[in-house]
Amino acid sequence: MQFRQQALAKLQSPEELDLPVRFARPQGLLALSVSVVVMAAASVWAVTGSVASTVSAQAILTHGQGSYILQSPVAGQVTAVLAEQGERLPANSPVLKVHTSQGDSVVRTVAAGRISALAATIGQIIQTGTNVAAVEKVAHATDPLYATVYVPAENASSIPANAPVDLTVSSVSTQEYGVLRGHVRSVDRAAQSAQSISAFLGDSQLGDQFTKKGRPVAVLVRLDTSKKTKSGYRWSSADGPPFKLDSMTLASGSIRLADQRPVDWLLP
Repeated sequence: MQFRQQALAKLQSPEELDLPVRFARPQGLLALSVSVVVMAAASVWAVTGSVASTVSAQAILTHGQGSYILQSPVAGQVTAVLAEQGERLPANSPVLKVHTSQGDSVVRTVAAGRISALAATIGQIIQTGTNVAAVEKVAHATDPLYATVYVPAENASSIPANAPVDLTVSSVSTQEYGVLRGHVRSVDRAAQSAQSISAFLGDSQLGDQFTKKGRPVAVLVRLDTSKKTKSGYRWSSADGPPFKLDSMTLASGSIRLADQRPVDWLLP
């Protein structure tokens, strides 16, 4: 009872009513205002904002139609090499002359293209089905280059049509000339095996290289063109490298994925 009487007496004390009301200091008001603004901005961004992300993967420059492996239809000894590496030939052009038990035979191209690799030499003994050359399917010198980026299969569904792509080309100094610009033309939804990549590129080693981390998805990239550069393509630098680009050049590509919402709201 003594404590209760003291409390009631304190509440009835008139001098307690004369105490001034203490307001917040200016520093406290400033901190509170900043906190409110930040929370409001975060709330708006959570509803309307998005997060941009990219996927990077190995790539190669080609003429878009791929290559094929030229195999010898006969067994015998190579007596002449009738084509040169880098030479562009029409279909049914002679590549090798082979001496067989029935006489001389000529190995010819199946389709028009450029000889990207020659695997046969004069005097070599070859069997039926031996790989003798790799031929890139390109009919004209003016055919444009494309880039094929082999991205992990789990990222394929996140790649939007016409997504921007930055390509770091192995033969070009990035610090001096920057990166090559392009946009996604198509996405192959089926994962590629080492065999299918080798068949498309005409190189079994590339098939193994691009599938070291699993079966990827092939993304065809259209290179942005420019009349102001020596290469004929657009770069992040003003001029780009002072030389033309070659097909079958290795690169790495960075593709912008579809924007992701930062917060998934759960409705009751």
